[in-house]
Amino acid sequence: MSSAAVRRGERRISPVFLAILAVMAVTGWAVWTGFGALPGLPVFLFVTSAWVVSLCLHEYAHARAALYGGDVTVGAKGYLTLNPMAYTHAVLSVVLPVLFVVLGGIGLPGGAVFVERDRIPGRWRHSLVSAAGPLANVLFAVACTAPFWLGALDGVPDGFRYALAFLAFLQVTAALLNLLPVPGLDGYGVVEPWLSAGARRAVAPYAPYGFFVVIALLFVPALNGAFFDGVDALLRSLDVPVLDRACGSALYRFWEGTPVGCRV
Repeated sequence: MSSAAVRRGERRISPVFLAILAVMAVTGWAVWTGFGALPGLPVFLFVTSAWVVSLCLHEYAHARAALYGGDVTVGAKGYLTLNPMAYTHAVLSVVLPVLFVVLGGIGLPGGAVFVERDRIPGRWRHSLVSAAGPLANVLFAVACTAPFWLGALDGVPDGFRYALAFLAFLQVTAALLNLLPVPGLDGYGVVEPWLSAGARRAVAPYAPYGFFVVIALLFVPALNGAFFDGVDALLRSLDVPVLDRACGSALYRFWEGTPVGCRV
């Protein structure tokens, strides 16, 4: 087998990812048409599958930036196939973020793909590798909010609008949290190449705990309120009503019942 053929195979989209896309498409159609006796169930399946797609795109963006930066090993590791099962930490990258959406309705960042940083020259390239993942979430959020700020909601069913608003909320929270300059998160990865060697060595032992520190801080009422007020303000600036996001979140957790004021 030639090296060129191997490279093509390494970049071939995984059937696993295509299956997740198919679930997203089918359940999106179900939300749009109001299919099913339980309106929240299609919203749950649509948002969850779309969220997993966004997680795959997040990790793919890291890998693609690393490839262009000089780490050619990402292909052999399966990172360019969009297969979530190929990630170094599949539980952190997919399972845990999905669990937090189900339990708390918040988009938390997951674990990153393993990039061989010693193969990548230049501080700018290292920063770009770290920034690429959150930027994928930003682009996903732009796509979800586009019907709102473009005024293209005529004919869009309420349930689908709610689902888009909630999905946009997840993307915004994931991007903002992941861009925090906390060791272990992408935001720190952006600034780390610009720190002194001594500062990097001093921070390195704490990197594995940064993710959990962020989770703990979200339980502080003042910080929690300030963060989500900021997220809601950002969504309002994109013409996404807070009520739509709230209704989307409520429909997603359909087992709690649909609140008054949400049309489905």
